[in-house]
Amino acid sequence: MTDRPLDGRIAVVTGASRGIGYVLAREIARAGAHVVALARTVGGLEELDDEIRGFGGTATLVPLDLTDFDALDRLGATLYERHGKLDIMVGNAGILGPISPLGHIAPKDWDKVMAINVTANWRLIRSLDPLLRRSDAGRAVFLTSGAAHRIRAYWGPYAVSKAALEAMVVTWARESEITSIKANLLNPGPLRTAMRAQAMPGEDAETLDRPDVLVPTVMRLISPALEDSGRVWNHPTGDWLA
Repeated sequence: MTDRPLDGRIAVVTGASRGIGYVLAREIARAGAHVVALARTVGGLEELDDEIRGFGGTATLVPLDLTDFDALDRLGATLYERHGKLDIMVGNAGILGPISPLGHIAPKDWDKVMAINVTANWRLIRSLDPLLRRSDAGRAVFLTSGAAHRIRAYWGPYAVSKAALEAMVVTWARESEITSIKANLLNPGPLRTAMRAQAMPGEDAETLDRPDVLVPTVMRLISPALEDSGRVWNHPTGDWLA
């Protein structure tokens, strides 16, 4: 088997400047795809580009805020002009938001969580669906959370946003059944990331796996050979939730 199984494929990865998104963008590029890396942090994107160039890969850096929805619309048009298609979309970017009783959450904070975790992904689907349909095997993976299923006090905005994300992606997958698109979700579980540290400040990060452990799973979920769609892969248990 080739060590560059994604040669000739085009991939969009959001939240690519650090953490899970950084690792996935780097390894998708290492597998041969041209990566279109989206994030707000220019320095992180430039570091990613240096790594990718170091092993002979290629990337396009797109510094933007995912709440710039007009920019997401322009992204689809630009990718069509440059590549004519899209093969892979990884919707990784997300925020935790406030951990607080629902009645204490400021409307602007609620709206920000929904804008980034849900609406931005809908805008990406809306913008990139036509390009994924032009691929011989369009694949999409969105990062979800166990919080969407294990509902607990004070995690309202994050849990609600991830539950909405799951419903949206499964809806899209079912609408895409007669196309080449396969769309799924991935619950990474607790990993050594900045968001995990924010959510669990007293936790010893050394007890957690690094985001690199997700790479084999994501490679399966974006493989042209994948047949599953509209499902949630649970990394901690190594099987499908739905």
